[in-house]
Amino acid sequence: MIVRSIDEITDTDADIKTENWRSKRIVLAKEGVGFSVHETTLYAGTVNEFWYANHIEAVFVVEGEGTITDVATGEVHELAPGSLYLLDKHDKHEVRPRTQMRTVCVFNPPVTGREVHDENGVYPLITEAS
Repeated sequence: MIVRSIDEITDTDADIKTENWRSKRIVLAKEGVGFSVHETTLYAGTVNEFWYANHIEAVFVVEGEGTITDVATGEVHELAPGSLYLLDKHDKHEVRPRTQMRTVCVFNPPVTGREVHDENGVYPLITEAS
């Protein structure tokens, strides 16, 4: 059994900070459970372009409001507490938080914590053995 708190992750190498967002990686590939779990905070007024070409991601909004746009179709969806979006087709997307948004994200395959978004917003596929 693994039990850990956000406080244990804060300001460690599992706490990734950028200009637009902060992601606290609670469960990573090294745990060997087939997925990773992150608490990600997106900052108000930012534009976040992502494309998880190598991962499936589910995102549950805990607090805050904004929109997500499907880049391929232009379709825009409102996001608020209780919303979930699932990028089941490796969808290129853009998230625009109107207020600070706190989310819980699940990735499959799991991230290792060493991934960095490339110029297309893609995480490379890194396995724990890599």
